[in-house]
Amino acid sequence: MQLEIKNLSKTYPNGKKALNNVSLTIGTGMFGLLGQNGAGKSTLMRTIATLQDADSGSIFFDDLDVLKQPQEIRKLLGYLPQDFGVYQNVSAEEMLDHIAEMKGISKASERKETVEELLNRVNLYDVRKKKLGAYSGGMKQRFGIAQALLGNPKLIIVDEPTAGLDPLERNRFYNLLSEIGANTIVILSTHIVEDVSTLCNDMAIIGAGEVLKCGKPAEIEKDLEGQLWEKEITKPDLQQYIQQGLPIISSRFHAGRMIITVFADERPHETFRTKEPSLEDAYFRLLSIGSLTAQNANVHV
Repeated sequence: MQLEIKNLSKTYPNGKKALNNVSLTIGTGMFGLLGQNGAGKSTLMRTIATLQDADSGSIFFDDLDVLKQPQEIRKLLGYLPQDFGVYQNVSAEEMLDHIAEMKGISKASERKETVEELLNRVNLYDVRKKKLGAYSGGMKQRFGIAQALLGNPKLIIVDEPTAGLDPLERNRFYNLLSEIGANTIVILSTHIVEDVSTLCNDMAIIGAGEVLKCGKPAEIEKDLEGQLWEKEITKPDLQQYIQQGLPIISSRFHAGRMIITVFADERPHETFRTKEPSLEDAYFRLLSIGSLTAQNANVHV
């Protein structure tokens, strides 16, 4: 299976260019789409899910023209949007049964078997009769995945699925998504670097509606080898380093001390030490390219 996106563009009526000539090739497994809020991720996900039109470009799922045959791709699609609402006074069991019927599973006994299997799979069977309004955030997300899995989809889209989850729920969600991605195309859209580094074998970084980098996370990290340097500083000194034009791509605190990361071909000063690159470093570096103000914008204090 393969999803082929070519030269996809979308500009909204207010003039905002959400997608600019986006091209991606996505195969079976977990694919991470990493970008800031407003980068164009949700627009791309909604377009693939046939919830909105593109201005130009094409999307093919194997031989199926997604933009021209929306009804056909919907039969193969599971979608968990960023803002996933639930009916507060309906149980998970009742809601899944209703969605299964809408997806064409007309036989009651088949629906019952399917719903029970999915509730077990997402670890919600014991609370299947509980009202969805009483579910925690993580439980609602797992319910969202269950509804997305109805009908054995070949393509699954999850948009910002771990935002707001506590570490335990996020870990459960990681395990569930990893299992799903073994035999399906799963696109994980997120602004959380850890989501991609933990789950995905392939990825793309998107910014301002454009694809900035594609590849495997480890390869994207490796591109920065020998070009990252770090140093402990005091917080008041940060502005001084910025004013000196030092190419700072990020900063963080460790044991109460601020550590800045600099991108440079050579060691900026003998007080800097070599830093092993991470996916987060690559992310901040790519977001800073081409912007005169990015040095300030990408410093997270």
